[in-house]
Amino acid sequence: MKAINIHEKLSKFDKQWHPHRIATVDDNQIYLAKLSGDFIWHSHEDEDELFHVIKGTLYMKFRDKTVTVQSGEIIVVPKGVEHCPCTKDNEEVHVLLFEKQSTKHTGDTQHERTVAKYIDL
Repeated sequence: MKAINIHEKLSKFDKQWHPHRIATVDDNQIYLAKLSGDFIWHSHEDEDELFHVIKGTLYMKFRDKTVTVQSGEIIVVPKGVEHCPCTKDNEEVHVLLFEKQSTKHTGDTQHERTVAKYIDL
């Protein structure tokens, strides 16, 4: 049991779209990630996903709308909902993610950005 300094953990990596695990809570994983530009369309059939924006503005695209998520706000993407996180104007956005350990990075969608193994910080 110890305090985890999120800003110190964020300073340890630069790679974008690659979640870094900082903790586990029961069967949930807690990640930090840096995002810039567009990701890929995907869904998680059996798991919800929570994004907490620490820095910047995240745009969560859904097939029927885009939700703007500002620093200090969260968005929960329900299981089975196709989504595509993105940022605008090359802004780097920092997010804290909560998801079950069974959650695959890009669901069943395989892409060059898909991460199979997460880095522990």
